[in-house]
Amino acid sequence: MAYRAQILCAAVLLSTLLSLTLIGSAFVSLAKANPDPLSLVFAMPEEYVNYTITCVNGTLWAKIDGLYPIYVLAVSEIGAQCALQELPMYYPIPPGTTNIQVKLNGTDLSWHYYPYDTHHTAIGDWAMIRCVLKPVSEHFVLSIHYEHPVQLINGSYVFLYDLNIREYLSPLRPNSTAYFTIRFDVNVSDMQAYTTASDSVWNLVNYTKRQQNGVEIVTLKVYSEYSKPLPGDLAITFKLAESTVKNATFWLLMLPLLIVLLLSPIVYRQLKQRKIRRATRIRNELLLGVAFLA
Repeated sequence: MAYRAQILCAAVLLSTLLSLTLIGSAFVSLAKANPDPLSLVFAMPEEYVNYTITCVNGTLWAKIDGLYPIYVLAVSEIGAQCALQELPMYYPIPPGTTNIQVKLNGTDLSWHYYPYDTHHTAIGDWAMIRCVLKPVSEHFVLSIHYEHPVQLINGSYVFLYDLNIREYLSPLRPNSTAYFTIRFDVNVSDMQAYTTASDSVWNLVNYTKRQQNGVEIVTLKVYSEYSKPLPGDLAITFKLAESTVKNATFWLLMLPLLIVLLLSPIVYRQLKQRKIRRATRIRNELLLGVAFLA
């Protein structure tokens, strides 16, 4: 019996590892969502995603910090005896992403770009990164930080969070809620939040906003349930407020004037020194001429 249990346990681990892919900002396809007597199920009842939208050298950037508490659930007695030694993770990244950091329970993990596939979203196909999580316990916490420029599409700024939660929902843990906090370091207008179940269908999402020390902070949540259609990814659209645009235009026009004002004293001193040197040279030449005639 013990030998049979070892064989079944090995089969579970092999089957699970072969099917493990974390594709999506919510880590798609960690394991099969439909449990069977010889499988493990992954659950993520909550996830927390913080965005900061800021301007860097005239370009809008999104800086993201995601926190993902993940549970490994056994759906059979044999599954309860099995433990995953390592877990591959594939994670999509928006165009131009930099400063990527992946941590498992607070410990940095190495990662590399995955060149063999892309991940489709409503605003384009994204590249992916790959890393290996180990060791994997019954409960672990992933944290991911990355930064990317905000896309400008049809006159509006747009950023998307790939909320692909399907593989974390099951009859064992049928619900998951994603909590978003978005901090705008720039003045924006016409902000809208959507879920995108497909490329062409965008559904409005309610949100709340508040001012904190002159900064606008938006909070919202997206709820997913096993027995219902999933909401899809989260997309945020906005425009720069008129005051921000005017300020940017003002400084763009003022920049040449500021450069001239800063350079004027330097140019004046150089011209003055050149004039003095020229006058000195002429005077010396005249003195030499007088001395020669004498």
